Amino acid sequence: MNGRKQAPAPPACRLCAGPLHEWVDLGPQPVSNAFLRPEDVGRESIFRLAVGICADCTMVQQLEAMPTDSMFRADYPYRSRTSAGLRNHFEQVARWLHRDLLVRPGDLVVEIGSNDGVMLRTLAAAGVRHLGVDPSAGAAQAAAAAGVRVRVDFFDERSAQAIRAEEGAARVVFSANTISHVADIGTIFRGVDRLLAPDGVFVFEDRYVGDIVEHAYFDQIYDEHFYLFAVRSVAAMVARFGFDLVDVERIPIHGGSLRFTVVRPGAHERQPSVLKMIEDEARFGVAELDTYLRFGRQIDRIGGDLVALLTDLRDAGHRVVGYGATSKSATVTNYCGIGPDLVPFICDTTAEKQGRLSPGAHIPIRPHATFSDPYPDYALLFAWNHAEEIMAKERRFVEQGGRWILYVPHVHII
Repeated sequence: MNGRKQAPAPPACRLCAGPLHEWVDLGPQPVSNAFLRPEDVGRESIFRLAVGICADCTMVQQLEAMPTDSMFRADYPYRSRTSAGLRNHFEQVARWLHRDLLVRPGDLVVEIGSNDGVMLRTLAAAGVRHLGVDPSAGAAQAAAAAGVRVRVDFFDERSAQAIRAEEGAARVVFSANTISHVADIGTIFRGVDRLLAPDGVFVFEDRYVGDIVEHAYFDQIYDEHFYLFAVRSVAAMVARFGFDLVDVERIPIHGGSLRFTVVRPGAHERQPSVLKMIEDEARFGVAELDTYLRFGRQIDRIGGDLVALLTDLRDAGHRVVGYGATSKSATVTNYCGIGPDLVPFICDTTAEKQGRLSPGAHIPIRPHATFSDPYPDYALLFAWNHAEEIMAKERRFVEQGGRWILYVPHVHII
Protein backbone atom coordinates (compact mmCIF):
# COMPACT_ATOMS: atom_id res chain seq x y z
CA MET A 1 0.00 0.00 0.00
CA ASN A 2 1.48 3.38 -0.96
CA GLY A 3 -1.11 5.42 0.91
CA ARG A 4 -2.38 7.23 -2.17
CA LYS A 5 -6.11 7.71 -2.53
CA GLN A 6 -7.63 6.35 -5.69
CA ALA A 7 -9.51 8.84 -7.88
CA PRO A 8 -13.26 8.31 -7.66
CA ALA A 9 -14.80 6.41 -10.53
CA PRO A 10 -16.77 8.54 -12.99
CA PRO A 11 -20.54 8.38 -12.67
CA ALA A 12 -22.34 5.79 -14.78
CA CYS A 13 -24.41 6.42 -17.88
CA ARG A 14 -28.15 6.12 -17.24
CA LEU A 15 -28.56 4.02 -20.38
CA CYS A 16 -25.62 1.65 -20.70
CA ALA A 17 -23.74 2.08 -17.36
CA GLY A 18 -20.61 3.21 -19.24
CA PRO A 19 -18.31 5.87 -17.74
CA LEU A 20 -19.76 9.37 -17.89
CA HIS A 21 -17.26 12.20 -18.33
CA GLU A 22 -18.35 15.63 -17.08
CA TRP A 23 -17.65 18.53 -19.44
CA VAL A 24 -19.55 21.47 -17.96
CA ASP A 25 -20.93 22.54 -14.59
CA LEU A 26 -23.52 25.34 -14.78
CA GLY A 27 -23.81 25.49 -11.02
CA PRO A 28 -26.85 25.43 -8.73
CA GLN A 29 -30.06 25.74 -10.73
CA PRO A 30 -33.78 25.83 -9.88
CA VAL A 31 -36.71 24.10 -11.56
CA SER A 32 -36.73 26.10 -14.79
CA ASN A 33 -40.50 26.47 -15.10
CA ALA A 34 -41.26 27.03 -11.41
CA PHE A 35 -42.19 30.71 -11.54
CA LEU A 36 -42.60 31.81 -7.96
CA ARG A 37 -45.16 33.73 -6.02
CA PRO A 38 -43.30 36.21 -3.78
CA GLU A 39 -44.27 34.24 -0.69
CA ASP A 40 -42.59 31.11 -2.11
CA VAL A 41 -39.10 32.63 -2.18
CA GLY A 42 -36.74 30.48 -0.12
CA ARG A 43 -38.60 27.24 -0.80
CA GLU A 44 -37.17 26.36 -4.23
CA SER A 45 -35.78 22.98 -5.26
CA ILE A 46 -32.15 23.36 -6.35
CA PHE A 47 -29.84 20.90 -8.11
CA ARG A 48 -26.37 20.94 -9.70
CA LEU A 49 -26.66 21.35 -13.45
CA ALA A 50 -23.64 19.41 -14.70
CA VAL A 51 -23.47 17.58 -18.03
CA GLY A 52 -21.34 14.69 -19.27
CA ILE A 53 -20.94 12.38 -22.24
CA CYS A 54 -20.89 8.59 -22.05
CA ALA A 55 -17.61 7.11 -23.29
CA ASP A 56 -19.45 4.01 -24.56
CA CYS A 57 -22.85 4.91 -26.05
CA THR A 58 -21.98 8.65 -26.49
CA MET A 59 -25.26 9.88 -24.99
CA VAL A 60 -24.93 13.42 -23.58
CA GLN A 61 -26.77 13.67 -20.27
CA GLN A 62 -26.99 15.47 -16.96
CA LEU A 63 -25.22 14.02 -13.94
CA GLU A 64 -28.06 14.81 -11.54
CA ALA A 65 -31.78 14.55 -12.23
CA MET A 66 -34.49 16.79 -10.86
CA PRO A 67 -37.48 14.61 -9.84
CA THR A 68 -40.01 14.51 -12.67
CA ASP A 69 -42.94 15.43 -10.43
CA SER A 70 -41.05 18.57 -9.33
CA MET A 71 -40.74 19.75 -12.94
CA PHE A 72 -44.13 18.81 -14.36
CA ARG A 73 -46.71 19.88 -11.84
CA ALA A 74 -50.42 20.59 -12.20
CA ASP A 75 -49.65 24.30 -12.65
CA TYR A 76 -46.88 23.78 -15.24
CA PRO A 77 -47.02 27.13 -17.08
CA TYR A 78 -45.59 26.40 -20.54
CA ARG A 79 -48.08 26.70 -23.41
CA SER A 80 -47.12 25.88 -27.01
CA ARG A 81 -49.98 27.95 -28.41
CA THR A 82 -48.35 31.25 -27.41
CA SER A 83 -46.01 31.11 -30.42
CA ALA A 84 -47.34 31.50 -33.96
CA GLY A 85 -44.29 29.61 -35.20
CA LEU A 86 -45.03 26.65 -32.95
CA ARG A 87 -48.69 26.65 -33.89
CA ASN A 88 -47.77 26.52 -37.57
CA HIS A 89 -45.19 23.79 -36.98
CA PHE A 90 -47.59 21.50 -35.15
CA GLU A 91 -50.36 22.04 -37.67
CA GLN A 92 -47.93 20.82 -40.32
CA VAL A 93 -46.99 17.82 -38.15
CA ALA A 94 -50.65 16.91 -37.73
CA ARG A 95 -51.32 17.13 -41.45
CA TRP A 96 -48.28 14.93 -42.17
CA LEU A 97 -49.34 12.30 -39.63
CA HIS A 98 -52.87 12.28 -41.04
CA ARG A 99 -51.74 12.04 -44.66
CA ASP A 100 -48.92 9.50 -44.34
CA LEU A 101 -49.38 7.43 -41.18
CA LEU A 102 -52.96 7.61 -39.90
CA VAL A 103 -54.44 6.26 -43.12
CA ARG A 104 -56.79 3.51 -41.92
CA PRO A 105 -60.24 4.12 -40.45
CA GLY A 106 -60.05 4.12 -36.67
CA ASP A 107 -56.25 4.51 -36.46
CA LEU A 108 -55.28 5.81 -33.01
CA VAL A 109 -52.60 8.41 -32.32
CA VAL A 110 -51.36 8.96 -28.77
CA GLU A 111 -49.25 12.02 -27.95
CA ILE A 112 -46.86 11.92 -25.00
CA GLY A 113 -46.67 15.38 -23.42
CA SER A 114 -49.58 16.87 -25.36
CA ASN A 115 -49.47 20.18 -23.43
CA ASP A 116 -52.28 22.48 -24.57
CA GLY A 117 -53.24 20.24 -27.50
CA VAL A 118 -51.72 22.45 -30.16
CA MET A 119 -50.91 19.43 -32.38
CA LEU A 120 -53.82 17.12 -31.56
CA ARG A 121 -56.52 19.72 -32.07
CA THR A 122 -55.89 19.66 -35.83
CA LEU A 123 -56.33 15.88 -35.85
CA ALA A 124 -59.37 16.11 -33.58
CA ALA A 125 -60.99 18.55 -36.00
CA ALA A 126 -60.36 16.04 -38.81
CA GLY A 127 -62.11 13.28 -36.85
CA VAL A 128 -58.95 11.27 -36.11
CA ARG A 129 -59.11 9.02 -33.04
CA HIS A 130 -56.61 10.49 -30.60
CA LEU A 131 -55.50 10.78 -26.99
CA GLY A 132 -53.08 13.15 -25.32
CA VAL A 133 -51.17 12.17 -22.18
CA ASP A 134 -49.89 14.99 -19.98
CA PRO A 135 -49.35 15.29 -16.21
CA SER A 136 -50.31 18.98 -16.10
CA ALA A 137 -53.98 19.46 -15.28
CA GLY A 138 -53.81 23.09 -16.39
CA ALA A 139 -52.41 22.22 -19.81
CA ALA A 140 -54.91 19.37 -20.18
CA GLN A 141 -57.77 21.74 -19.42
CA ALA A 142 -56.55 24.08 -22.17
CA ALA A 143 -56.37 21.13 -24.58
CA ALA A 144 -59.86 19.94 -23.66
CA ALA A 145 -61.21 23.41 -24.34
CA ALA A 146 -59.85 23.01 -27.89
CA GLY A 147 -61.67 19.71 -28.38
CA VAL A 148 -58.79 17.37 -27.51
CA ARG A 149 -59.14 14.19 -25.44
CA VAL A 150 -56.48 14.11 -22.71
CA ARG A 151 -55.49 11.72 -19.96
CA VAL A 152 -53.91 13.62 -17.04
CA ASP A 153 -51.04 11.30 -16.23
CA PHE A 154 -47.37 10.55 -16.77
CA PHE A 155 -46.70 8.24 -19.69
CA ASP A 156 -45.09 5.00 -18.54
CA GLU A 157 -45.72 1.24 -18.58
CA ARG A 158 -48.67 1.53 -16.21
CA SER A 159 -50.52 4.27 -18.10
CA ALA A 160 -49.66 2.71 -21.47
CA GLN A 161 -51.20 -0.59 -20.36
CA ALA A 162 -54.34 1.21 -19.21
CA ILE A 163 -54.61 3.08 -22.51
CA ARG A 164 -54.13 -0.15 -24.48
CA ALA A 165 -56.94 -1.80 -22.50
CA GLU A 166 -59.29 1.14 -23.04
CA GLU A 167 -58.39 2.29 -26.55
CA GLY A 168 -56.58 -0.59 -28.24
CA ALA A 169 -53.16 -0.42 -29.88
CA ALA A 170 -51.84 2.88 -31.25
CA ARG A 171 -50.89 3.18 -34.89
CA VAL A 172 -48.78 6.25 -34.03
CA VAL A 173 -47.20 7.41 -30.79
CA PHE A 174 -45.93 10.96 -31.13
CA SER A 175 -44.00 13.26 -28.83
CA ALA A 176 -42.32 16.65 -29.18
CA ASN A 177 -39.71 18.00 -26.78
CA THR A 178 -40.67 15.53 -24.07
CA ILE A 179 -38.73 12.26 -24.41
CA SER A 180 -35.41 13.87 -23.44
CA HIS A 181 -37.01 15.12 -20.21
CA VAL A 182 -37.26 11.70 -18.57
CA ALA A 183 -34.06 10.48 -16.91
CA ASP A 184 -35.47 6.96 -16.53
CA ILE A 185 -36.17 6.84 -20.25
CA GLY A 186 -36.72 3.10 -20.17
CA THR A 187 -40.16 3.75 -18.68
CA ILE A 188 -41.07 5.61 -21.89
CA PHE A 189 -39.87 2.88 -24.25
CA ARG A 190 -41.42 0.07 -22.24
CA GLY A 191 -44.68 2.02 -22.34
CA VAL A 192 -44.39 2.51 -26.10
CA ASP A 193 -43.71 -1.22 -26.46
CA ARG A 194 -46.95 -2.02 -24.62
CA LEU A 195 -49.04 0.49 -26.57
CA LEU A 196 -47.73 0.47 -30.13
CA ALA A 197 -49.32 -1.76 -32.79
CA PRO A 198 -46.95 -4.33 -34.39
CA ASP A 199 -46.57 -2.16 -37.51
CA GLY A 200 -46.94 1.10 -35.60
CA VAL A 201 -44.59 4.07 -35.66
CA PHE A 202 -43.10 6.03 -32.76
CA VAL A 203 -42.18 9.56 -33.88
CA PHE A 204 -40.48 12.03 -31.55
CA GLU A 205 -38.88 15.42 -31.97
CA ASP A 206 -36.20 16.93 -29.78
CA ARG A 207 -33.38 19.43 -29.74
CA TYR A 208 -30.25 18.36 -31.62
CA VAL A 209 -27.01 18.47 -29.66
CA GLY A 210 -25.07 19.08 -32.88
CA ASP A 211 -26.86 22.41 -33.37
CA ILE A 212 -26.55 23.26 -29.67
CA VAL A 213 -22.77 22.89 -29.83
CA GLU A 214 -22.30 24.48 -33.25
CA HIS A 215 -24.30 27.59 -32.34
CA ALA A 216 -23.41 27.72 -28.62
CA TYR A 217 -27.03 27.37 -27.51
CA PHE A 218 -25.92 26.69 -23.96
CA ASP A 219 -29.24 27.76 -22.46
CA GLN A 220 -30.86 24.72 -24.05
CA ILE A 221 -29.27 22.94 -21.10
CA TYR A 222 -31.71 23.07 -18.20
CA ASP A 223 -33.44 20.65 -15.84
CA GLU A 224 -36.04 19.42 -18.34
CA HIS A 225 -33.48 18.58 -21.03
CA PHE A 226 -31.88 15.69 -19.18
CA TYR A 227 -30.60 14.16 -22.42
CA LEU A 228 -29.21 15.99 -25.45
CA PHE A 229 -29.79 13.77 -28.46
CA ALA A 230 -27.59 12.92 -31.44
CA VAL A 231 -28.43 10.41 -34.15
CA ARG A 232 -25.69 7.96 -33.13
CA SER A 233 -26.66 7.99 -29.45
CA VAL A 234 -30.40 7.71 -30.18
CA ALA A 235 -29.83 4.77 -32.54
CA ALA A 236 -27.98 2.98 -29.73
CA MET A 237 -30.64 3.95 -27.18
CA VAL A 238 -33.66 2.67 -29.14
CA ALA A 239 -31.84 -0.57 -29.98
CA ARG A 240 -31.30 -1.14 -26.26
CA PHE A 241 -35.09 -1.16 -25.83
CA GLY A 242 -35.80 -3.40 -28.81
CA PHE A 243 -36.57 -0.81 -31.50
CA ASP A 244 -34.96 0.40 -34.73
CA LEU A 245 -34.28 3.98 -35.77
CA VAL A 246 -35.37 4.02 -39.42
CA ASP A 247 -35.52 7.71 -40.32
CA VAL A 248 -34.29 11.06 -39.09
CA GLU A 249 -35.10 14.54 -40.34
CA ARG A 250 -33.65 17.91 -39.43
CA ILE A 251 -36.26 20.52 -38.52
CA PRO A 252 -35.63 24.20 -37.68
CA ILE A 253 -37.86 24.48 -34.62
CA HIS A 254 -36.19 25.57 -31.33
CA GLY A 255 -33.00 26.59 -33.10
CA GLY A 256 -32.43 23.13 -34.55
CA SER A 257 -34.14 19.84 -33.78
CA LEU A 258 -34.41 16.31 -35.13
CA ARG A 259 -37.46 14.22 -35.89
CA PHE A 260 -36.79 10.55 -35.17
CA THR A 261 -38.90 7.71 -36.58
CA VAL A 262 -38.69 4.48 -34.57
CA VAL A 263 -40.32 1.10 -35.25
CA ARG A 264 -40.17 -2.51 -34.19
CA PRO A 265 -37.38 -4.47 -35.93
CA GLY A 266 -38.27 -5.27 -39.52
CA ALA A 267 -41.47 -3.19 -39.59
CA HIS A 268 -40.01 -0.57 -41.94
CA GLU A 269 -36.86 -0.19 -44.01
CA ARG A 270 -34.13 2.07 -42.69
CA GLN A 271 -33.73 5.24 -44.74
CA PRO A 272 -30.34 6.56 -45.93
CA SER A 273 -30.80 9.66 -43.75
CA VAL A 274 -29.78 7.74 -40.63
CA LEU A 275 -26.37 6.60 -41.85
CA LYS A 276 -25.69 9.95 -43.52
CA MET A 277 -26.27 11.89 -40.31
CA ILE A 278 -24.16 9.46 -38.28
CA GLU A 279 -21.33 10.01 -40.77
CA ASP A 280 -21.81 13.79 -40.57
CA GLU A 281 -21.67 13.61 -36.77
CA ALA A 282 -18.39 11.69 -36.92
CA ARG A 283 -16.85 14.43 -39.06
CA PHE A 284 -18.10 17.15 -36.72
CA GLY A 285 -16.96 15.33 -33.56
CA VAL A 286 -20.42 15.06 -31.96
CA ALA A 287 -19.33 11.96 -30.03
CA GLU A 288 -15.95 13.35 -28.90
CA LEU A 289 -15.30 14.63 -25.37
CA ASP A 290 -12.91 17.32 -26.65
CA THR A 291 -15.77 18.89 -28.65
CA TYR A 292 -17.74 19.40 -25.46
CA LEU A 293 -14.78 20.62 -23.42
CA ARG A 294 -14.29 23.37 -26.03
CA PHE A 295 -17.99 24.15 -25.80
CA GLY A 296 -17.70 24.44 -22.03
CA ARG A 297 -14.96 27.06 -22.39
CA GLN A 298 -17.13 28.94 -24.90
CA ILE A 299 -19.98 29.00 -22.37
CA ASP A 300 -17.64 30.60 -19.81
CA ARG A 301 -16.73 33.35 -22.29
CA ILE A 302 -20.35 34.07 -23.18
CA GLY A 303 -21.36 34.33 -19.53
CA GLY A 304 -18.55 36.74 -18.72
CA ASP A 305 -19.25 38.89 -21.77
CA LEU A 306 -22.98 39.11 -21.05
CA VAL A 307 -22.54 40.19 -17.44
CA ALA A 308 -19.92 42.76 -18.47
CA LEU A 309 -22.26 44.25 -21.10
CA LEU A 310 -25.27 44.43 -18.78
CA THR A 311 -23.14 45.99 -16.03
CA ASP A 312 -21.75 48.63 -18.41
CA LEU A 313 -25.23 49.49 -19.68
CA ARG A 314 -26.60 49.83 -16.16
CA ASP A 315 -23.70 51.97 -15.03
CA ALA A 316 -24.19 54.21 -18.05
CA GLY A 317 -27.82 54.78 -17.04
CA HIS A 318 -29.44 52.67 -19.76
CA ARG A 319 -32.62 50.71 -19.08
CA VAL A 320 -32.56 46.99 -19.96
CA VAL A 321 -35.49 44.60 -19.65
CA GLY A 322 -35.85 40.91 -20.45
CA TYR A 323 -38.12 39.64 -23.21
CA GLY A 324 -39.59 36.14 -22.86
CA ALA A 325 -39.70 34.33 -19.50
CA THR A 326 -38.51 31.10 -21.07
CA SER A 327 -37.27 27.93 -19.43
CA LYS A 328 -33.92 28.71 -21.03
CA SER A 329 -33.69 32.02 -19.20
CA ALA A 330 -33.31 30.19 -15.88
CA THR A 331 -30.00 28.74 -17.03
CA VAL A 332 -28.72 32.12 -18.22
CA THR A 333 -29.76 34.19 -15.23
CA ASN A 334 -28.65 31.71 -12.59
CA TYR A 335 -25.39 30.68 -14.24
CA CYS A 336 -24.42 34.29 -14.92
CA GLY A 337 -25.79 35.72 -11.67
CA ILE A 338 -28.17 38.10 -13.44
CA GLY A 339 -30.81 39.50 -11.12
CA PRO A 340 -33.15 42.50 -10.88
CA ASP A 341 -30.17 44.80 -10.40
CA LEU A 342 -29.19 44.20 -14.04
CA VAL A 343 -32.57 43.25 -15.54
CA PRO A 344 -35.41 44.85 -13.51
CA PHE A 345 -38.15 42.70 -15.08
CA ILE A 346 -38.98 40.25 -17.87
CA CYS A 347 -42.09 40.75 -19.99
CA ASP A 348 -44.00 37.71 -21.18
CA THR A 349 -47.31 36.91 -22.91
CA THR A 350 -48.10 33.82 -20.79
CA ALA A 351 -50.73 34.77 -18.23
CA GLU A 352 -49.69 31.90 -15.92
CA LYS A 353 -46.24 33.47 -15.46
CA GLN A 354 -47.24 37.11 -15.02
CA GLY A 355 -47.04 38.56 -11.52
CA ARG A 356 -44.55 35.91 -10.46
CA LEU A 357 -40.76 35.82 -10.09
CA SER A 358 -38.28 34.03 -12.31
CA PRO A 359 -36.82 30.81 -10.86
CA GLY A 360 -33.71 31.33 -8.78
CA ALA A 361 -32.92 34.86 -9.97
CA HIS A 362 -36.28 36.25 -8.74
CA ILE A 363 -36.70 38.76 -11.55
CA PRO A 364 -40.34 39.98 -11.71
CA ILE A 365 -42.41 38.74 -14.67
CA ARG A 366 -44.72 41.40 -16.10
CA PRO A 367 -47.35 41.38 -18.85
CA HIS A 368 -46.27 41.99 -22.42
CA ALA A 369 -47.97 45.41 -22.39
CA THR A 370 -45.29 46.73 -20.03
CA PHE A 371 -42.67 46.34 -22.77
CA SER A 372 -43.92 49.47 -24.54
CA ASP A 373 -44.91 51.46 -21.45
CA PRO A 374 -42.38 52.97 -22.05
CA TYR A 375 -39.99 51.10 -24.32
CA PRO A 376 -36.62 50.28 -22.72
CA ASP A 377 -33.28 51.24 -24.24
CA TYR A 378 -32.32 47.57 -24.64
CA ALA A 379 -34.16 44.25 -24.54
CA LEU A 380 -32.38 41.04 -23.56
CA LEU A 381 -34.01 38.43 -25.79
CA PHE A 382 -34.31 35.18 -23.85
CA ALA A 383 -36.76 33.80 -26.45
CA TRP A 384 -34.10 33.95 -29.19
CA ASN A 385 -35.49 30.82 -30.89
CA HIS A 386 -38.48 32.96 -31.87
CA ALA A 387 -36.34 35.98 -32.80
CA GLU A 388 -37.70 36.45 -36.31
CA GLU A 389 -41.32 36.29 -35.15
CA ILE A 390 -40.68 38.57 -32.15
CA MET A 391 -38.66 41.20 -34.01
CA ALA A 392 -41.30 41.45 -36.71
CA LYS A 393 -43.93 41.91 -34.01
CA GLU A 394 -41.86 44.52 -32.15
CA ARG A 395 -40.73 46.68 -35.08
CA ARG A 396 -41.84 49.83 -33.29
CA PHE A 397 -39.37 49.13 -30.47
CA VAL A 398 -36.48 49.45 -32.92
CA GLU A 399 -38.11 52.41 -34.67
CA GLN A 400 -38.16 54.18 -31.29
CA GLY A 401 -34.42 53.58 -30.90
CA GLY A 402 -34.47 50.32 -28.94
CA ARG A 403 -31.89 47.61 -29.49
CA TRP A 404 -31.91 43.87 -28.93
CA ILE A 405 -29.26 42.00 -26.91
CA LEU A 406 -28.59 38.38 -27.88
CA TYR A 407 -26.05 36.06 -26.28
CA VAL A 408 -25.90 33.13 -28.72
CA PRO A 409 -23.72 32.20 -30.52
CA HIS A 410 -21.95 35.15 -28.84
CA VAL A 411 -22.95 38.32 -27.04
CA HIS A 412 -24.03 40.97 -29.54
CA ILE A 413 -26.40 43.91 -30.00
CA ILE A 414 -28.69 44.34 -33.00
